[in-house]
Amino acid sequence: MSQEINQTSSADQMDIKKEVDFFEQTCGDLVDYAKKKGASQVEVGVSKDIGLSVSVRNREIETLEYNRDNSFGITVYLGKQKGIATTSDLSIKALHGAVDAALNIAKHTQADPCSGLADAELMATNSMDLELDHPMGINAETAKQQALECEAYGLDFSDKISNSEGSSFSSHRNIRFYTNSHGFKAATPSTRHSLSCVLIAEDHLGKQRDHWYTISRDADGLETGKVVGEKAAEKTIARLNARQIKTQKAKVLFIPEMARSLIGNFKAAISGTNIYRKSSFLLDCLNSKIFPDFVSMQEKPFIKKGLASTWYDNEGLATKEQAIVQDGIVNTFLLNSYSARKLNMQPTSHCGGVHNLHVSNSDLSFEQMVKQMNNGLIVTEMMGQGVNMITGDYSRGASGFWVENGEIQFFVQEITIAGNLKEMFANVIAIGNDYDRRSSLLTGSWLLPEMMIAGS
Repeated sequence: MSQEINQTSSADQMDIKKEVDFFEQTCGDLVDYAKKKGASQVEVGVSKDIGLSVSVRNREIETLEYNRDNSFGITVYLGKQKGIATTSDLSIKALHGAVDAALNIAKHTQADPCSGLADAELMATNSMDLELDHPMGINAETAKQQALECEAYGLDFSDKISNSEGSSFSSHRNIRFYTNSHGFKAATPSTRHSLSCVLIAEDHLGKQRDHWYTISRDADGLETGKVVGEKAAEKTIARLNARQIKTQKAKVLFIPEMARSLIGNFKAAISGTNIYRKSSFLLDCLNSKIFPDFVSMQEKPFIKKGLASTWYDNEGLATKEQAIVQDGIVNTFLLNSYSARKLNMQPTSHCGGVHNLHVSNSDLSFEQMVKQMNNGLIVTEMMGQGVNMITGDYSRGASGFWVENGEIQFFVQEITIAGNLKEMFANVIAIGNDYDRRSSLLTGSWLLPEMMIAGS
């Protein structure tokens, strides 16, 4: 494998115009073929990915992978009956076979009055270049060097670092093409580069592990291997001399990485699927105050180089800037065309998810948030999936740092935090301005007034 990679000048070579022309011609032929075979509506989605990933451990190469993947997804409708088929074989015979398979599936499914493409008049028309495509031309040798240097900076940071679980570098280029029988078609080339490091430290109480990573559309936006390796080392060492705490109720501060999971729970609760199935604790939240006045969440799909930027969603609808939450009030559910029809509402261009969500802040730094908390727990890691989406009951394993008199005292592990999401959302004290920009969900730390912490 490595010999094959080294013969390739770069891991992200792709003639975008040639690929787009091929997909446009091929997908157009598939739409025509499906309609000739009786389909009333058709949509085709294509993804092609090319990239290089390398992982090292203890200063040696562990894996070196070059990938080149294709995927065609074909959806056909026979009136209100739906069939889906996928294939990675690009031969005409295989693609026509996938269409035939989708049609056969549709014939045996029950008609659903809400099935069908999104309405033609809602298709996106204003294409734009959001600068998502930044190939870095990396080859195997440069990729190995990136990972090895990153790990070396971490291992050499302190003699307290006893081992490594590895460092990884990845550079991928993707092209996404979507078309349907309304005549909509769009191609989006994009890149994603990342570098990460996981380290182990050890003291008389045992071993601890932690990590750091950086990710960007543009390799120039990545943190250096030195920064990633040393941050991973600092975070790992900070976990040494861990102590336990007694079971109690206390304030909890979720760092941005953990706060994103709370936003994920909120998004799931207002997703059209959970709403029409009546499996959400926020069924009646539309136009209601769920968060304090200072909390707003703005969707920004047109950010240049954004990790979730797009001018159309996964069914061709035009995306738009919109306030998901404004002054604590939920303005919209997250609806694709199917869930919108189930709810007798209009779709909100969220087929495929939310496109860059920015959360307001209380203009407080992380240090100021810790001071304001005074006594309580900083949550830096969570385990398990103890979230009941119907009731909002929340219980997860956690670890983090105990704070007294506004100062971090020691690392805490083997605890469980519990509460109810609806109450947690309603009682947020403050949101920090310590944004973690490694995600399409841009938020600072969240300070909550009280949660049950189960310890020793």
